[in-house]
Amino acid sequence: MKAFVFPGQGAQFVGMGKDLYENSSLAKELFEKANDILGYRITDIMFNGTDEDLRQTKVTQPAVFLHSVISALCMGEQAQPEMTAGHSLGEFSALVVAGALTFEDGLKLVYARAMAMQKACEATPSTMAAIIALPDEKVEEVCASVNKEGEVCVPANFNCPGQIVISGSILAIEKACELMKAAGAKRALPLKVGGAFHSPLMNPAKVELEAAINATEFHTPKCPVYQNVDALPHTDPEEIKKNLVAQLTASVRWTQTVKNMIADGATDFTECGPGAVLQGLIKKIDATVPAHGIQ
Repeated sequence: MKAFVFPGQGAQFVGMGKDLYENSSLAKELFEKANDILGYRITDIMFNGTDEDLRQTKVTQPAVFLHSVISALCMGEQAQPEMTAGHSLGEFSALVVAGALTFEDGLKLVYARAMAMQKACEATPSTMAAIIALPDEKVEEVCASVNKEGEVCVPANFNCPGQIVISGSILAIEKACELMKAAGAKRALPLKVGGAFHSPLMNPAKVELEAAINATEFHTPKCPVYQNVDALPHTDPEEIKKNLVAQLTASVRWTQTVKNMIADGATDFTECGPGAVLQGLIKKIDATVPAHGIQ
């Protein structure tokens, strides 16, 4: 079975999507539609901006979404996955390609999510860190011990065995990194991010995102969409909506998602969007299943 997967924030690069825009009339039409919806020419920033320009939250998330969705849609008849999943932001791309959301509605929700998250980040200084070569259970144990001291520290992304990202207040992440190293982590690396994504510190953004999601029409997807919060396949629009809201403050269970997709019959993974991060993670989760970019 063919599985399509979609990357999240951090996969962006200057020049992304330019070849699609120049070589596909469909891509050009969709990019121009996006410029109109957003009210600014995101294509100018994507194609010719600077890394700093692309790192603006109001740009990053829509840019990665657009590159991912348009890449998949430009495959034409080949763009018929039998299951989809996306990492964090990528879940919105997965829902559009599966037919649960229109392109326009998906973009509007991604923009609303980006702006709500930006506000939450500005309200409470916070950060994230990557923990390398420590078992999931140990990471969870350390996070729990830091939480007991009154600070927020949670596992945010279970990316693959031996790679977990933690999220929380700046003091909590600094303390947790020290404890992770003492517990045997090969590395504990603070990340250059604007806030504590997938943690309780994103609660303020939940209210705005939930309102936007509830005002949007969701359809039954053409294929199951494996969602981050429980790593399970979903086709019911109401369940999908609830999981999208919950995702803002819950862990991204990517390792389990990939394992479940394989157990349910996935024999080939195609990453749609910028970069190759998910291909690398999938190979670390199960090296026997092919994982590649759009071919």
